Amino acid sequence: MGMFTEITEHFMAEEVKVFRSLTSPFPLRVIWALRLKGVEFDIICEDLFNKSPLLLQYNPVEKKVPVLLHNGKAICESLVILEYIEETWKQTPLLPEDPYQKANARFWAKFSDEKVFHSIKWGVLLKDGKEQEEGILATLQNLD
Repeated sequence: MGMFTEITEHFMAEEVKVFRSLTSPFPLRVIWALRLKGVEFDIICEDLFNKSPLLLQYNPVEKKVPVLLHNGKAICESLVILEYIEETWKQTPLLPEDPYQKANARFWAKFSDEKVFHSIKWGVLLKDGKEQEEGILATLQNLD
């Protein structure tokens, strides 16, 4: 029975790592999804101005975060990673089963990406003075 337990534990032990930076919000999607699913993972913090050889190895095309490393296989792009997480770990679905509710959830995710995130980035974070004040107002209107 000891040998069976060792073999079982060997196959059950998964290596899951998330490459992230402190300046990008996109890896947070991956981290939240893994936590909702109850998947254990390690975080590898990247300095996007001084990218590690591992990041460049696992995402040679875009050279950015997030990257999910699952048992040595790299998956890039946060939305693609979310689909992979949903298909790999079936427990605690990220989206509702009902097609209408699922479409509604996707609408709000798209809205937050296209409206809220961009208005914060382009209207608030990259502006100052009067332009930043106007950007804050525009962002608040998107949140109403």
